[in-house]
Amino acid sequence: MIVYLPVHYLGRAMRLSVPLVSTLLLCLAGCARPEPAAAPRPAMVVHPGAGGEGVEAFAGEVHAREETALAFRIGGKIARRLVDAGAHVRRGQALAELDATDVRLQSDANGAQLASAQADLALARAELARYKELADKQLVSRSLYESRVATFQAAEARVRQARAQLSGAGNQVGYAVLRAPADGVIAQRLAEAGQVVAAGQAVFQLAVDGEREVAISVPEKDIGRFPIGRALVVSLWTQPDTHYAATLREISPAADAVTRTYAARVAFEAPDAAIALGQSARVYAADGEDAGLSLPLSALTNLGAAPAVWVVGADGAVHRRPVAIGAYGDASVPVRSGLRADDWVVSAGVHLLREGEVVVPIDRDNRPVRLAAAATPSATSASR
Repeated sequence: MIVYLPVHYLGRAMRLSVPLVSTLLLCLAGCARPEPAAAPRPAMVVHPGAGGEGVEAFAGEVHAREETALAFRIGGKIARRLVDAGAHVRRGQALAELDATDVRLQSDANGAQLASAQADLALARAELARYKELADKQLVSRSLYESRVATFQAAEARVRQARAQLSGAGNQVGYAVLRAPADGVIAQRLAEAGQVVAAGQAVFQLAVDGEREVAISVPEKDIGRFPIGRALVVSLWTQPDTHYAATLREISPAADAVTRTYAARVAFEAPDAAIALGQSARVYAADGEDAGLSLPLSALTNLGAAPAVWVVGADGAVHRRPVAIGAYGDASVPVRSGLRADDWVVSAGVHLLREGEVVVPIDRDNRPVRLAAAATPSATSASR
């Protein structure tokens, strides 16, 4: 059924509905919640990789800078082994013990010799005192008195000798316990309890706490390109996307007789707790001006007319940094200068970033990235 209203009723209804609708709109606007502050956006980051062309890789292994072979100073049968390979030891800690029965018996014998020599010395001293009185009264000859003086001096010498032998025997007893000369990690165990070892035979290999290095072998043909102090880049097998700046610290002056390679040590420029003993590593050596570090093409932006990249600082803020690059490749570009191997560089979405913007860095597997080792924006020289 349709109801028809007079015109004056319709006009009144329209006049009433206008303020009513306005009031409802104001109420809805007042109840609206403020928009939350925008959270930091995630940003995919990478370390600069080793350059593609002109880069040679050498397989290596992480070692301690100081590695000491530990051995007993005397021979004997190992009675107890007190530590295992991989144990962290402190300076002076006992590592192994020999059966010290024989050296203790020798020490006891030397102690008895010292007591006998001291008794002889007491008798010689008393005899010398009596003969001195007799010689002063001219009741004995001068030569007899002098013989008693010589006997007393010989007795004193025997006491000193016996005391020194006893001290040496005591040292031998102490040498039956092998102690750590410094804080470190037992890298190798080379003997076992019950084994008879000779004096100086290595029982443990100790990796002293401190700096870590990568041991590599350099072929004969490349020896001229590896001066001491040359800048290199190290990548660990367990962290293929992380690159460490390093330098060549030492190289052997003579080649190995079998492999005909030169043993070399590569030192990290900055220590990192993630670098563990025994890890497999690759050392990259760049040749030519376009070799060194490289970045994916997606990481490049521009700063005016110059190429640049976004580098993530330790506080999570991004900063645009100019770089010098080489010839473009299919998917990457070599970086000649402006970056270090341990910089974190944004590799995707660079056109959406602003200077100083805070981001949440993630890796290619969408995992958070730890920025404790990130480089500061002031670094301007490339690691090559």
